[in-house]
Amino acid sequence: MTAEPEDVTVIRHVTERLAKAHPGVDAGSMRDAVRTAYEELRYARVRTYLPVLMERRAKDLLPAGDESRRRPNTGNQG
Repeated sequence: MTAEPEDVTVIRHVTERLAKAHPGVDAGSMRDAVRTAYEELRYARVRTYLPVLMERRAKDLLPAGDESRRRPNTGNQG
């Protein structure tokens, strides 16, 4: 991953926030999730929301065993 210089800080902050919110996830998985999120969003034209979108996408990519990210069952399983 070759991040733009201004994105390096965003990547670091997103990784730190997710690590605090999900302490049970190992550092390698956390870095992989953030790296993937960045790669998917790096060419976004509107950069204002990049940190929020990266954090949400990385959270979705974290291992499923993390209890703090489970969504409530709504019963509409289709």
